[in-house]
Amino acid sequence: MIRGELERFGLNDAQIDLREKFYRLVIEKNRVMNLTAITEPHEFAIKHIIDSLSAWDEKIFSGVEKVLDVGTGAGFPAVPLKIFRPQLKFTLIDSLNKRVEFLKKVVAELELDGMEIFHGRAEELARQKIFREQFDAVTSRAVARLNVLAEYCLPFVKVGGVFVALKGKNFREELDEAQSAIKILGGGEIFIREVKLPTLDNSRAVIYVSKKKSTPIKFPRRESVIRNSVLGKVN
Repeated sequence: MIRGELERFGLNDAQIDLREKFYRLVIEKNRVMNLTAITEPHEFAIKHIIDSLSAWDEKIFSGVEKVLDVGTGAGFPAVPLKIFRPQLKFTLIDSLNKRVEFLKKVVAELELDGMEIFHGRAEELARQKIFREQFDAVTSRAVARLNVLAEYCLPFVKVGGVFVALKGKNFREELDEAQSAIKILGGGEIFIREVKLPTLDNSRAVIYVSKKKSTPIKFPRRESVIRNSVLGKVN
């Protein structure tokens, strides 16, 4: 059943086998480190793999080469997307070094060329020249509400690129409260694609935000400021 759902999404046999190996690596590590509460194979395939792949849109990703995944955690959505589209060059960042070391093992064992993993906080790395406005696309999943997430992610996106946020059932509410922040940070046109995952009733969406102009140099702010003084929020 899992294989059939993945095949319908477009994965070939070799990619499905890599997905299975990735699953085994996550579950093995999960015994000693909290990576995910979702461990049942079918649920993992839907809520982690297919959900990650839902970020893919052929038109949006046309011309995209370099992708950054912010707060990648156990590698979502970056690893499933890399398996699905191996030509993409991925950079993954996470604030917990143990997860970074785990992902380095994943990349080595799955032989995923063109993937780099860095330990660090988004608001600090975004101020470094090698990261700031260097990526065609920046993805993030389950990290923060959109008005906060935009400040973490948009500084990494090059002008003309796209910020891709995978969101749950409250996506419209989050988008409404993030409009001002997105504009301040250089965001432009916004496209929403609603997602229905197999066997699940709850609504989800992928929000694509184009980068219209450079993010002002004062952003991102310090983490404590970002969390306590949300950009564009009217008190």
